[in-house]
Amino acid sequence: MDRKLKIVLVEDNAEDIAYTRRVLKHNDLIRDLIVATDGKGALAALQKIKRDDPADLILLDLLLPDISGIDLLTLIKRDGRLKDIPVVILTGSNEDQDIQKSYDLGASSYLVKPVSNEALMLVIERLFDI
Repeated sequence: MDRKLKIVLVEDNAEDIAYTRRVLKHNDLIRDLIVATDGKGALAALQKIKRDDPADLILLDLLLPDISGIDLLTLIKRDGRLKDIPVVILTGSNEDQDIQKSYDLGASSYLVKPVSNEALMLVIERLFDI
């Protein structure tokens, strides 16, 4: 893979953070990885980087300790400077209403944890024509 990405990972589980970081590093995808462990931290990070150097991709868990991932996705897609950043949902929820709502709000893909290296890479390759 010859493209490195600026990725925002919104995840509150330390094991899932470590796993996702390993997958992205192993596939030589990371130019910059910003990790937020809750919705408020994600919003702060996204507001800061959208001015300076926008993210290429947001990996978003739906089950966060403060703001729901659905609410965060809504805020991202309503923000004129963030709305075009692809958002991939990485979550433990396989509820039909979460899946449908995520796509209705503009998620690019929806993956249920545990996510395999192959599944995550396939989604990223398709999003960025790599």
